[in-house]
Order: sequence, then C-alpha cells, then structure tokens
Amino acid sequence: MARKYAEVLLIVVIALRSTALLFSKIALAAMGPLTLLGLRFLLAFAVLFIIFFKRIVRTGRSTLLRGLLLGSLFYATMVFELIGLDHTSSSTTAFLENTAIMFVPLFDAVLRRCRPRPSSFISGLTALAGVAFLTLHNGRMSLGVGEGCCMLAALFYAATIVATDRLAKKDDAMVLGVLQVGVIGLFGAVSAFIFEQPTLAAAVTWGAATWAAVAFLAVVCTVFGFTLQPVAQKYTTSEKAGLYCAINPLIAAVLGYTFLQEAFTRNSILGAALIIGSIVVSALLDQREAERETRRLAGSGCGV
Repeated sequence: MARKYAEVLLIVVIALRSTALLFSKIALAAMGPLTLLGLRFLLAFAVLFIIFFKRIVRTGRSTLLRGLLLGSLFYATMVFELIGLDHTSSSTTAFLENTAIMFVPLFDAVLRRCRPRPSSFISGLTALAGVAFLTLHNGRMSLGVGEGCCMLAALFYAATIVATDRLAKKDDAMVLGVLQVGVIGLFGAVSAFIFEQPTLAAAVTWGAATWAAVAFLAVVCTVFGFTLQPVAQKYTTSEKAGLYCAINPLIAAVLGYTFLQEAFTRNSILGAALIIGSIVVSALLDQREAERETRRLAGSGCGV
C-alpha cells in the first residue's frame, strides 16, 4: 500500500471514530460507560472473528502479546473517553482527547532518544493554547472530572498511536486490529460486571434507538474504525497519525451542534481554530525543514 493511500485510509478511520462520540452520547443515556464499552467491542469482535477466523487461529504468541498491549492501551483510552463524554459535551471531549497531536511527537522522541523537532514544540504549544480557550468559562479555566478524563484519554491515545506505529510494522496489522478489539471488549465486559452490574432486564428497556446506536458503534465505528488503524499506520508515521487526529474534533463538533444542540461559544471557536491551526503550523514547518535538509544534502554532494 502506497503511503498516500495509507494516509487517506487513516483519515477515513479517524473520521469514522469521530462519529462514535455522537452515538455513544445516545447510548450513554441508557447504560453505563463500561457496559457500552464491553457490549460495543464484543459485538464487533464477534463479527471480525467470523470474517478473519483462519488468520486469527494461526496467530502466534508474540502477536497475541502485541494485540494484548495495544488493546490494553486502547481500553484505557476508551474508558477515560466515555467517562469524560458522560460529564461534558461531545465536541469538548473530541477536542481535548485529540490534543494527543502534541503528545505523540514527544513520546516518539523519548523512545528514539532524540530531541523533538522544533515544529513539534510549536504545534504542541498552539494546541495547548487551543485547549486553554476551549475549557475557559466565565473568564477562568474550568477543568472538571469530564475535562480531566478527556486529557487522560489524550495521553493514552498518544501512547497507543506510538505503540501501534512500532508494532504494526512488525506483524500482521489486520490481526493486531482484531485482537485489540477483542481485548477492549473483554476488559470492558469484566469492568462493567464489577462496577456497573448490568442486567438483562435493563437491556430489554433500552429501546430501538439505543440498540441502533450500539449496532452502529459496533459495526461502523469499531469493525472499520479500530481494526483498520494498524493497517493504515503500517505505511505512515506516528507523527502523521497524531496530526490527523484533529479531523476528529472537527467532525464531532459539527455532529454535536447539528444533532445534540451543543452550543459553541467564541472561546470554544477560538480554541478549535488554534488546535486545527496547530496541524497547519506543523505541516508548514515540516516542509520547510525537509527543504532545508534537501538543500544541505545537495550542497554536500550527497545523492539519494
């Protein structure tokens, strides 16, 4: 798969994930976040297991361990995302969680034992300013339980992107995607029975709209949105994947405003613009650094 096609696929994957916030908001009105997590991902894993049965049963121990690691990181991401979503708006959740764009290059630099590029610092600071404006209410910073959980989700999401970048290139990316879905579903179901104690009687009362939201989350947002991310990241970089996260809040904000009547204040709009602008700043600086490096190599007589 060519890199440009992988990046298009990654954009589609992130766009699908962004619609999950809208349908999760609908489902959370009837059930707890852990119950939703377990139900959504176990249903998705059942579909994927049937489709990829032959590839999954041939999975080796190392692949299982890598799938367990990725699934655990994504599980933590999803838990904090849903708890945050239960306490704040879908647009705020999307924006705060996707400040992962500033953490990815920092985590990547630590693992590579090198300094982050200047563009990473500048885009990170721009994104931080956006978060500040987004959470500014009545002239002061408002960081409650919801916002705090969203920021934790951002940290775990950044760690997931960096881990996926390394593991997907060493293994069957599709199988890794299926395994991580299964791990998230298993952990979610166990956590739900421990902390929320869901019952069959309660499930019967959820109604058609809730079950439709769960079905959409399982089939569209998870079967495609989660499983294909390792496949797409296998052919691109973790920094690119992190930057494309900003597509998520854009779509979530539009959906939240359109279907959930979530208002956007002037501060929210400014915060959104700064976070999206951080992508543009990073892209421009990356291009300038690449051109400078090309001129340096040309001047030193090095060929490609």
